[in-house]
Amino acid sequence: MTTAASLPRRVEVLAGLSVAIDLGLGQPAEHMLRSSVVACGLADRLGLDREQRATVYYTTLLMWIGCHADSQEYARWFGDDISVRRDAYLVDWSGLPYLRFLLGNVARGEPVAQRVRVLATLMRDARGQLATLIHSHCSSAAALARHIGLSPEVEEALTYTFERYDGGGLPTGASGDGIPIEMRVAQLADVAEVHQRMYGVQGAVAMARSRRGGHLDPAVVDAFVADPEALFAAAGDDPWERALSIAPDSEARLDAAHLDTLLAAIGDFVDLKCPFTFGHSRSVAALAEAAAVQLGLPHDDATAVRRAGHLHDVGRIGVSNQIWSKPAPLTGSEWERARMHPYLTDRVLTRVPGLAQVAAIARAHHEHLDGSGYPLALAGAALGRPERLLAAAVAYQSALEPRPYREALSGEAAAARLEQRVARGALDADSVGAVLAVAGHARERTRRHDALTAREAEILGLVARGQSNREIAARLVLSEKTVRNHVERTYAKIGATNRVGASLYALQHGLVAPTDGSAG
Repeated sequence: MTTAASLPRRVEVLAGLSVAIDLGLGQPAEHMLRSSVVACGLADRLGLDREQRATVYYTTLLMWIGCHADSQEYARWFGDDISVRRDAYLVDWSGLPYLRFLLGNVARGEPVAQRVRVLATLMRDARGQLATLIHSHCSSAAALARHIGLSPEVEEALTYTFERYDGGGLPTGASGDGIPIEMRVAQLADVAEVHQRMYGVQGAVAMARSRRGGHLDPAVVDAFVADPEALFAAAGDDPWERALSIAPDSEARLDAAHLDTLLAAIGDFVDLKCPFTFGHSRSVAALAEAAAVQLGLPHDDATAVRRAGHLHDVGRIGVSNQIWSKPAPLTGSEWERARMHPYLTDRVLTRVPGLAQVAAIARAHHEHLDGSGYPLALAGAALGRPERLLAAAVAYQSALEPRPYREALSGEAAAARLEQRVARGALDADSVGAVLAVAGHARERTRRHDALTAREAEILGLVARGQSNREIAARLVLSEKTVRNHVERTYAKIGATNRVGASLYALQHGLVAPTDGSAG
């Protein structure tokens, strides 16, 4: 059962979000966490007060929160939006070197004719086009910061992400002290972490000195170069633990309601990656939870399914919009990249304490009963009821939405599509039936365990986990005799004669996953 102590701290969830942002930047996981450590060290050297330091921390941790919201436009101009963002760290965004960088990356990865057309359009008003893109980015970043509950100071700072100390930035050309000190610190920490990781401390120092007075505030650069090595984590340090230990609200733990609000906001953030997925995660979460209730799943499982619905597509941020927006069939290599997104979702969520079950369910949203799904090709008994429900909810909701290669399907066509997948063994019939029922589609229900009550289904799951009648009675606060009666009735309903048969039935019907560690 979920308890307040098992729920994550606020900073842990936001740190997980920062790892998702790293994916969209083409940077290794925990880049923004390491940058936050550098930024807070600089804040201390510069004598910033406690409130300013708190703003520095979250400004740095989430300074690129708006980057994926303009991925569609980035892909339009530059092709592979993630590769361009990754490589841009190595270029000072000013003068001829930056112009050469832009020209060299226009419509990256696209056919020559397409590159020429895009280049011609861009060069008619390159600065104006970029200003529009960056203004959109900054507005999105501020709105998202507010949406996930960050302070007004962080929200304000994020609107200056692309400004330069010398006034040559965008969208407003702010300069010097007109840029909040918190952003000036974050800017240096962000690029310094990349250069230190790639070229060592001296490489980071050389970069900072070369951009002093241009991109970067001279006072912040001077504070950095005074003792740069002390700002970076020592070899063997865990960036996650180090960054969380210095968070301004490191002990603030979320209650269930606030956790749900934050996870829903993160799902909204993810859906902005592609214009055709707006609202997708909220719809999936609502469908999956309602279907879980329809099937009588325990409250904790229904809650986990809903949360997984909000978060299942976090990994999409790590795949270029050049792939998501392609109107034609994907190549083999493109398909392999697209198939990685559930794995990336798992990679983000497993770092957040208290979300292990949610991560496991979310990771499996494209797995199929016949083993034809991805990323792990799990099959049959390896998929529990929550995983099966989420897969059905995702399949249904996705069918209702347009994609670059097809129009949106009607509700009836979406239902027929799911039934076809049931017929070929990909989706679970019971889960599809529940999803279609809560979506308003009547469907004949012939499940042999329809007659199981919610309590009987719960007890069957515990039986399958190897718990004795006495252990089940203690867990559920029932008498041992009551549990024995439930077990006997359940065996009769499903045609089992012993614990092994009941356990196999539970596995085959997704009532418990074989790796479920919740017993005891």
